[in-house]
Amino acid sequence: MLKIIDSHTGGEPTRIVVDGIPDLGGGTMAQQSQVFREKYDWLRSSVANEPRGHDAMVGALLLPPNDPQNLCGVIYFNNHSTLNMCIHGTVGLGITLAHMGRITTGSYVVETPVGPITLHLNADASVTVNNVPSYRYRKSVPVEVPGYGTITGDIAWGGNWFFLIQDQGPAVTREQIPALTHFTSAVKKALADQGITGADGGEIDHIETFGPPVDPLKADSKNFVLCPGNAYDRSPCGTGTSAKLACLYADQKLAPGQIWRQAGILDSVFEGSVSPIEGLTVTPTVTGRAWVIGESTYLFSPDDPFRYGFPSAI
Repeated sequence: MLKIIDSHTGGEPTRIVVDGIPDLGGGTMAQQSQVFREKYDWLRSSVANEPRGHDAMVGALLLPPNDPQNLCGVIYFNNHSTLNMCIHGTVGLGITLAHMGRITTGSYVVETPVGPITLHLNADASVTVNNVPSYRYRKSVPVEVPGYGTITGDIAWGGNWFFLIQDQGPAVTREQIPALTHFTSAVKKALADQGITGADGGEIDHIETFGPPVDPLKADSKNFVLCPGNAYDRSPCGTGTSAKLACLYADQKLAPGQIWRQAGILDSVFEGSVSPIEGLTVTPTVTGRAWVIGESTYLFSPDDPFRYGFPSAI
């Protein structure tokens, strides 16, 4: 049996496994994430894929921390594989732990596969995340995309690798979601085919395209983010917002502490700012809201052929 608590952050689901997790052998969250990928992919598929999940589902394992002074460890995953980092999921984690009675208003350190982050549960029930150090790796990188021509974007790290595109391709509106999915999928394939990567050959597995917000009084920008597994982020994407903040800072368009409001494709909004670390590397801070929407117990009947889930694209 697996015990599950579901939440959503700005429309994007987070499904946290709070009990029933197999022993991942200890070590850092990166090491445990590797064990999870290699030995327990059935659990990921059971939680994120059909018939229990769907392509946009993001899951998380709630784990003990290595440092007892920290709150917990967490490993995020989706319909495709594990994720390096997930801020919308961390916002959901904060609200889930509050729902469980594990935390109250205050600040806590959470261990992730890409390093420790700080989670702040605020008095208004919002959650603020101090993310891992983020930076722009390359500016204005051209990629030839079949059917679209030359597309130019920045490569940036915000806990995941992003290719950030401004005012190119389909309009960033809800009505254009199918076209945006096709466009960003084509960009992702073209980057891989042309050997364009993040630092140290890191796969650029998130594609983020930007346009004007619906209401400039509520947001500074609107994005569409294609995630690994080819599902789009329903939230404004916290690691994508972090990557955007790093690029804005590098272009001297965002001062330290200045608030940037990033709307997602559903017009939910994250607020972000940066604190410089060294050079053009920054610590992004992202704030969002999440809501607990259910609790479940997953059962695994031995005669159920789909007890461990199946990907939708078969």
